Amino acid sequence: MSHEDATHGPAPMGRVDTEPMHRAVDALAAALHDYVGTAVGVRAEFGAAEADEDPRVLALESKVGHLNAALFDTLHGALGMHPDLTSSVWEPEHEGEEDEILEDETPEEGESFYLGFVVGARGGDASLDGVIDLLDAAGESVATQLTEGGYDIAEWAASRGEAPGFGFYEEDDE
Repeated sequence: MSHEDATHGPAPMGRVDTEPMHRAVDALAAALHDYVGTAVGVRAEFGAAEADEDPRVLALESKVGHLNAALFDTLHGALGMHPDLTSSVWEPEHEGEEDEILEDETPEEGESFYLGFVVGARGGDASLDGVIDLLDAAGESVATQLTEGGYDIAEWAASRGEAPGFGFYEEDDE
């Protein structure tokens, strides 16, 4: 689909058939329900680390990811929008701790920095899904330290699998 068609244009859209979008949501919801049922069953058999890596769980996570992409494509194709439906956002733990770290203005000259780890679970209660929580907490601490050190932090993220993409910086192809 071209980004030059009427779907992506500046004019409001007329009548839109919502049925394909609702079907995509229903398929995703069904897969999420399957995931919950399977995850509970697998967790009843195994510890958290083993359950995270169970082939049944991984297969359903892949299915959910593909269905989420299909929902994105359906919404994008019908509405021309670029929905961000896969971000996880937690509210601040303490009142008044609004987005102190993120400033409203993007730094005029900014660069992206990444800190990467290759992590494996040693067993017990160690879960690879728990790594992102640890990195997120560390990221919040580092962002606070940078802000207090006089730097503007326009955005920060913890990610799994690859470096997070930030929309306002040009990505190097090298």
